[in-house]
Amino acid sequence: MNKQPSPPKYILRFFRWFCHPELHRYIEGDLLELYEERIKASGRRKANIKFALDVLLLFRPSIIKSVSASYQPNHYSMFKNYFKTSYRNMVRSKLFTTINVVGLAVSMSVGLLMVAFISDLLSYDNFHKKKDRIYRVITTNQPDNGPAMNLASTSIKAGYQIRETISNVDTLTILRRGFSGDAAVGDHTVPLQALWADHSFFNVFTYPLLQGDPATALAEPYSLVLTEPAAEKLFGRTDVVGQSVTFDTVNYLVTGVVPATPKLSHLQFEALVSFATFELQNQQADEDATGWENIFMNHVYLLLPQGQSRQALQASLDQLSDAENTAIQNRRFMLSLQPLSKISIGSTLTNEIGKSVNNIALWVLLGLTFVVILSACFNYANLSMARALKRSREVGIRKVVGARKSQVISQFLTEAVMVSVLALVGSFGLFLLLKQQFTALHSYIDKHVVLDLSPTLLLSFGLLAVVIGMMAGVLPAVFFSQIKVLHVLKGLPAFRAFRRVTMRKSLIVTQYTFSLMFITATIIGYHQYQNFLAFDLGFNTENVLNIDLQGNQAELLTQKLAALPAVSEISQSALVSSLGSAWSTHLKYQDPNDSTSVWQNFVDEHYLPLHAYSMVAGKNFTSNQQSQAIVNEKLLQRFGIGENDPSQALGEVITLDGEETEIVGVVKDFHYETLEDAIKPVVFRYSSDPGRYLNVKISATNWPETLENIERAWKELDPVHPLNAKLYDDQLAHSYSPYVMMVKVIGFLAFLAVLISSIGLFGMVVFTTETKRKEISIRKVLGAGEGSLMYLLSKSFFNLLIISALIALPITYLFFDQVVLSNVAYHSPIGLKELLTGLVGVLTIALLMIGSQTIRAVRVNPAKTLSEE
Repeated sequence: MNKQPSPPKYILRFFRWFCHPELHRYIEGDLLELYEERIKASGRRKANIKFALDVLLLFRPSIIKSVSASYQPNHYSMFKNYFKTSYRNMVRSKLFTTINVVGLAVSMSVGLLMVAFISDLLSYDNFHKKKDRIYRVITTNQPDNGPAMNLASTSIKAGYQIRETISNVDTLTILRRGFSGDAAVGDHTVPLQALWADHSFFNVFTYPLLQGDPATALAEPYSLVLTEPAAEKLFGRTDVVGQSVTFDTVNYLVTGVVPATPKLSHLQFEALVSFATFELQNQQADEDATGWENIFMNHVYLLLPQGQSRQALQASLDQLSDAENTAIQNRRFMLSLQPLSKISIGSTLTNEIGKSVNNIALWVLLGLTFVVILSACFNYANLSMARALKRSREVGIRKVVGARKSQVISQFLTEAVMVSVLALVGSFGLFLLLKQQFTALHSYIDKHVVLDLSPTLLLSFGLLAVVIGMMAGVLPAVFFSQIKVLHVLKGLPAFRAFRRVTMRKSLIVTQYTFSLMFITATIIGYHQYQNFLAFDLGFNTENVLNIDLQGNQAELLTQKLAALPAVSEISQSALVSSLGSAWSTHLKYQDPNDSTSVWQNFVDEHYLPLHAYSMVAGKNFTSNQQSQAIVNEKLLQRFGIGENDPSQALGEVITLDGEETEIVGVVKDFHYETLEDAIKPVVFRYSSDPGRYLNVKISATNWPETLENIERAWKELDPVHPLNAKLYDDQLAHSYSPYVMMVKVIGFLAFLAVLISSIGLFGMVVFTTETKRKEISIRKVLGAGEGSLMYLLSKSFFNLLIISALIALPITYLFFDQVVLSNVAYHSPIGLKELLTGLVGVLTIALLMIGSQTIRAVRVNPAKTLSEE
């Protein structure tokens, strides 16, 4: 049997003198295995020399000095040395430290923005002392034939019935929107945003009265509670209890003053009018105002007793709903409870009394933010592992002198956290800049969040920096903790996450996959928005100015505007189509049991010609002829009127809300709602005074002068209210503002994601060109041209970008085609242009990053590089 070869005894003795005694067996095993391999490769003599050099290399004084203090028994000294070593490594690699700090700072500023944004949303209505027990009663409107509609509103009768018949409710308050009128004090008149509120309002909500008694402030009819800013506007002071305010010739007594409503409140008002006023005014004039089916303007809030179960109350609401629904036909109204904390962030409801954010949209926003942060963490991991060859010997020495895996991990996590905390300092400046850009994305953001820094937020930011640092450092830490001394001496191979795929390549592909998905989504969303604006709605909106009459007489303003040379036509309508606003009515035809809800609009005889609706049968309205209707083709199809011949429908009588109405015309189908919805049955009803809007056809030339003349005519009629006039095309653009907001947010994050990915790519290219300087020089000496060298250096990076594109583009296409746009009835198809534009942009940026460094590397004089080597 051959004796196993062993290294010289004096070398082993030297090794044992300097090495920790408990590690002899562990280290010696690796060294002996290495020695055996070198014996086989080069013979004993050369193996002895190389073995001696390997041992000496492990114990260079400079290396031992830099790492030995890490393993003192004193934990304070240990962590102190972690920070000291991390600081030295950061200073030694200034370029890579700068790249990591900038990337993390950009991503963290986005994280800070989202933390502040979500903090504001979660802070809504937190100032109410009983917030945990406050619930809003919401309604599900379920027609017999049609989808259910979830509303934030409910009926006044529901409030009455809950108060009178359900015992397990502490107190309840009823609010109603729609109070109109201008407040006048003497000759001074100002518009006020007001709500009707009943006597229990201050028992449920915490709005402290600065003046007045909360128990009686809203108890009597014609009582009025003002906010401080409203009192200042009306009286020039705030001590106004007992003063009189006039609304439309009716006097109201000021019974209280409250501070301005907080910005982070879903209830926004300048004044509260006692609900007893509404009851008194409507008890004879409108018997249906407080009926079970009048669910669109009223809001009911209740306070549960301490310890009361929400489920028990829901059972009572179900019984109440079932009992009331027996008296109505063709639909059911079901009541349920919504916690106060779920109003600002919750599911989408119609008829909201204030703004809210859909929780799904919020999760999407959080997911996009996480991806941006993750991209910066990938940068850090990539650059850290790219420098593995330089750091591996350091880790090997640490293990030789006794470091455990956990200590190596702690060292690299400490370094990552230090870089993250340093980035946090820079991210505050970026946060202030991005805050301005973020609030400018959409008016909702600016109006409904504050984004101010508080001590709690600052603490959250600090924790965020630590978490991001840990996320960024965990892969490098685990990677380096796996290094063995034997591998250090033989040369470290590439660490592989998957077979034949290095971890660094995987991270680059992942980064650019998300970046391409972001930027492609932005381009697709913008293309859809442009399609909405250019879509043929079935009528003309060009050069049409819609003026909100704000309660003024249409006839007086029409006379003034008709005298202007730039005005060619004027009509009136109750609403403006295709903006998302809708007004429904019940329609019956012949079969009294067959009725359905259809959309309607009250218009005068000038409306259809002004907007160039296409008549397929019949004629336009005749002035001063009531009970006339013009319907669209879809309505004829729904009820089988005319048997597919529109001309046969003329003269047919339909019943609209119990009123018999004659069909005098049929228009081609058009888009009453937004393009998200399919075309539905619509009826135009004639009215000589629809009362809400003037539709003015104006000349496209000299628009500023025309608007100035219109404003002058308005001021002569109404000196109190500012002119509210918008071009139809501008209103259409605004109606799709949620799309614009989402496109801007995703585009904003896409820009940051591409920026971070490009910074990381730049660092990787710099590192690659530095490590291949000798190879480049040798190839140049052997005759390689600059073009071939640039191709050699950049080929692998462009291959990774192509792989990213092959992953990102199909996923983005399928996501939009199958999920996002599947519920949009009239979206445009996604083309190659939208898919490839982002890819070309990203490839161009990558080309600039790669090209700038590769050109610099291939133009270095080979003699200089080889002489240095």
